Amino acid sequence: MKPEDVLVIDCSVTEAYPDAGAGVLLMDGIGVTCPPELLTAVRLETESGLRTTYAGRDRAALATLPPFPSYVAFYKRFKKTYHVLLQLESVALKQRSIASPGGLVTAMFMAELETGLLSAGHDRRTLALPLRLMSAAGGEEFETMSGEIKRLKAGDLHMADPSGTVSSVVYGPDRRTQLQPDTISALYTTYAVPGVTDAQVARHLNILESYVQRLHPEAVTKLKATFRPHHGKEEAPPEAAPYPRGAL
Repeated sequence: MKPEDVLVIDCSVTEAYPDAGAGVLLMDGIGVTCPPELLTAVRLETESGLRTTYAGRDRAALATLPPFPSYVAFYKRFKKTYHVLLQLESVALKQRSIASPGGLVTAMFMAELETGLLSAGHDRRTLALPLRLMSAAGGEEFETMSGEIKRLKAGDLHMADPSGTVSSVVYGPDRRTQLQPDTISALYTTYAVPGVTDAQVARHLNILESYVQRLHPEAVTKLKATFRPHHGKEEAPPEAAPYPRGAL
């Protein structure tokens, strides 16, 4: 599968955030439930590593470490706090546990905490690819994982398929395409807000891939790629497969 078959970057991103980008990890063949004892062992190992790495620091110190300044600056536009930074503080400094609802989701949480990068996970079967990374006009609506309808803020980065938004930086992933206990094909996307480098995204995808493979050894990687806007003429979404602004 080619990268452009999975994700394209809309001209709205080129205009609003020419230094933004994304990453994608597509893994298939997931057919075995992660054993609870394995999930617990990997989670505890990750928590221990984070606590060792960040021992003696506070949230202010964590916030100075890349890539946190880039995400903090982006969230500040919307009067929000970067939740991955808060979660790292909670796990590494306050000795709390990483949420572990299942192997595929926990792998993503652990990779986020290890790298600081923001990701969303989707059941590939529910998506019509390619996804399109866009800068929100403001007013687009989607149903979050909690079932709440959220209206995107102008300038928020979000991804959509022809049925509507599947995630945004500010509000997170949607309900329609969320990872499920019976997911056999997982598509992970990573938001590279301005200031986040391709090298950081590539490292994050490698770590995420490693966690998924540890928890689901049968999983096979179909695509792993980073994306940046083309600084030239961008194609609009095709009329035959529109990307609606505001569709649920």
